[in-house]
Amino acid sequence: MPLPLTLYGATDCDDTEHTRARLRKLGVPFHEVNIDHDPEAEQFVIFICHGYRSTPTLVLGEGRFRIIVTEPIDSDLDHVLLQAGHSVFNPTQLYKEAQT
Repeated sequence: MPLPLTLYGATDCDDTEHTRARLRKLGVPFHEVNIDHDPEAEQFVIFICHGYRSTPTLVLGEGRFRIIVTEPIDSDLDHVLLQAGHSVFNPTQLYKEAQT
């Protein structure tokens, strides 16, 4: 069973929008939290990003075992999704599409 995914993003963040669109394109289910509207979530992101308000920040998993990725490029996102048990259809092809 794949690890649950939470996307912490911001309203006017192009990287958040790109990551959200990629997750949708890959068919990966996720829960999104906008840190512009959730002060607790904002503090969580600042804490796990060592003092930076980095978006998007993705958290895969719950409890004591989590994978945290900040501002991933497409190939890194594909890799971590596979590690977390998500099905990613032909990640290499999707990466090539993004380059064109």
